[in-house]
Amino acid sequence: MLSLEEGTLAVKTARRVIEEYVRTNKMPNVELPEAFKDLSGVFVTLKQDGDLRGCIGYPYPDLPLSKALADAAVQAATQDPRFPRVRSAELDRISVEVTVLSEPEPLKVKPVDRPGHLVIGRDGIIVERGLYRGLLLPQVPVEQGWGPEEYLEYGCLKAGLSPDAWVDDVTKVYTFQGQIFQETSPKGEVVEEKIDTALDRCEVRK
Repeated sequence: MLSLEEGTLAVKTARRVIEEYVRTNKMPNVELPEAFKDLSGVFVTLKQDGDLRGCIGYPYPDLPLSKALADAAVQAATQDPRFPRVRSAELDRISVEVTVLSEPEPLKVKPVDRPGHLVIGRDGIIVERGLYRGLLLPQVPVEQGWGPEEYLEYGCLKAGLSPDAWVDDVTKVYTFQGQIFQETSPKGEVVEEKIDTALDRCEVRK
């Protein structure tokens, strides 16, 4: 777990990396404290006027957090296939969010019981079948108002599978948790987002 001070540093570092890379096409040198040397999964999310502008990251703890953070920041700004590359003129309108992930663990229940073992607002999911894989961060079903079954269906779609693939034994589902730090406005104060608080503001469809 990162402290708020460390989470603030993570967000500010992601922003600095993005701004320098977008303007110069060069990766800046990143030096961070000891806590960032641990292996960790991380995602960087960019939003513009409240809408998604890019989101890429590493689901598994294969890299030190400092490197994964910097790489994810650049990729979210320049390599998300859903969006054009971020331009320098946009930087002052983009808010940065960093989600630090726990290690994914398999959901060891019968496929039909999977919805009952997901906690909306706590669990992120990875749906995997052969070479197909899709990941949704814990905050996504809260923001979209999904219940557990819808969450699994959209996880399957993200993986390029049919929406009911989660009921098959050959489809694997993993869960993880995330610690979210985000700017309250572009270049603004950084806060730790409590997903259960966000859940209170959303209507979750059953």
